Amino acid sequence: MPATVEMEIITPERILLREEVEMVIAPAVDGEIGILPDHAPLITGLKIGVMRIRRTEAEGFLPVSISQGVMEVLPQRITILVATAELPQEIDLERAMEAKKRAEKMLEKEEIDRTRFEGALQRAMARIKAARFNE
Repeated sequence: MPATVEMEIITPERILLREEVEMVIAPAVDGEIGILPDHAPLITGLKIGVMRIRRTEAEGFLPVSISQGVMEVLPQRITILVATAELPQEIDLERAMEAKKRAEKMLEKEEIDRTRFEGALQRAMARIKAARFNE
């Protein structure tokens, strides 16, 4: 049986997941990072994107749309603290696609808060990607 590591995804509102997993691939600020059991201790910032979790090889990867946060890795535990996190079945794909269009439209304007709308666009794209992960 492959080795596993305890993983927890926590948002201010809830604990999204708490379970044993074989692997986590996360969108770290310096690029994607893969975490396996017995990984060296690490703390890294996370950016908006899709985290992929493999519970078992047979199940494949579970996508989770996340916003910015922090991941702490210990040899037998991974703790992920993010502002928001959603499983594919929780994502309203139509709403996410509308949010993406609104953000793109706002980014066409000259005098706007670009950071705000770039973040909104990234969040919408991550939600769409997670919702469509297995299509």
